[in-house]
Amino acid sequence: MNNLFANGTPQQIPEVLTNRDHRVALQNQLTKSHPDQTVIAAKLNIPGPIKNNETIKNFFVTKLTIFEKQLQAQYDFKMVEQWLDESTGPERFYLVDGPAEQVKQLTTAFEEADASNRLFDLDVLSRQAGQTVSMSRTELGLPKRTCLICGRPAKECARSRRHTVAELQDRVAELIENS
Repeated sequence: MNNLFANGTPQQIPEVLTNRDHRVALQNQLTKSHPDQTVIAAKLNIPGPIKNNETIKNFFVTKLTIFEKQLQAQYDFKMVEQWLDESTGPERFYLVDGPAEQVKQLTTAFEEADASNRLFDLDVLSRQAGQTVSMSRTELGLPKRTCLICGRPAKECARSRRHTVAELQDRVAELIENS
């Protein structure tokens, strides 16, 4: 096992699902109470049971500081919530004064700008017809996420479990250590 994953509280599927439900509820509340703004939900894609520890949290905060400077250059925004110490992984939420399509282009550019940024999952959400809607890359004609290991579509590799958790963790550790 890689040293990055030697520390932290192992998570089971029920904890991850409970966290997802909490995140979705917050996202729905944010888009409902701020329908004229775009919501960004920032988290990391970390394989395996260890989703958070000091190194992962520091990586998250350091990289988001860079992202916030890029965001600030184009839009007014405010951070509305952060869950840095959640065992299920660090998360941060933003309200942005800008159209979801343009914000999605910015978040995708950040995710693809450097290899370690590919660990970020920056969901862009808005309110449409009374519902919270997540903007996808493909809606904007942008390429789908690719696998960190082989370059195939990431969802295809995840669904087929093409790579072991250990292989993915080694790649994630390498990306974080070299960032």
